[in-house]
Amino acid sequence: MKKFFAILLSVTMVFSLAACSGQNAQSGQGSGSSNGSAGESTPPESSSEPAEQPSEPSDTTSSETPSDTPSAEPGEPAEVGGKTLVVYYSATNNTEAVAGYIADATGADLFELVPAEPYTSDDLDWTDRDSRVSREHDDESLRVVELENAVPDNWDEYDTVFIGYPIWWGIAAWPTNTFVKANDFTGKTVIPFCTSSSSGLGQSSELLKEEAGTGNWLEGQRFQSRASEDTVKEWVASLEL
Repeated sequence: MKKFFAILLSVTMVFSLAACSGQNAQSGQGSGSSNGSAGESTPPESSSEPAEQPSEPSDTTSSETPSDTPSAEPGEPAEVGGKTLVVYYSATNNTEAVAGYIADATGADLFELVPAEPYTSDDLDWTDRDSRVSREHDDESLRVVELENAVPDNWDEYDTVFIGYPIWWGIAAWPTNTFVKANDFTGKTVIPFCTSSSSGLGQSSELLKEEAGTGNWLEGQRFQSRASEDTVKEWVASLEL
């Protein structure tokens, strides 16, 4: 009888130890899983964006990779019944390149805005407070830039006019204003475009529209410096000209 109780006690102890071991094992496994999840998780991305820096007053080269898809909506499709003209002012050839891509895509004529007193590299040094563009920026009366030719030949034959320019301090480079003031845009569809290394289109298009006072002005498009030909032609195709 004593032998029977001894065996029964031994069996009870074995089952008790096994149950405790199982509970400890489950507890340890749960703790390890929790730590692993915390280590693999990543912090949420910040929703804040850095404040935009003042833009340089020229269509300077940028190291940024241009987007394959233009960000701005083109506005209402233009109704084209006549010829198309691409007018542009380019300080460092970036706007000129975009103008050429547009002309190739539309079969348009090109018309370059050339200041009677061309801007030199020193003139365009916006970091120099005494440079030409800096003085013109500080004194609006100095922004009246005479052009070699402000009125294109056969102006009345063009129904659609693209106007291109670099962004200077958030607005269109002022040689563009001279062209806009010198021409009547009545009956014409006008499509602005600009180049910049950081700034957007801003109010440049609206200010030119107000300056002109006439014409059907569509929403403009901003391109990064060194924009690819494919990017520009994709935008032109979206206009459904």
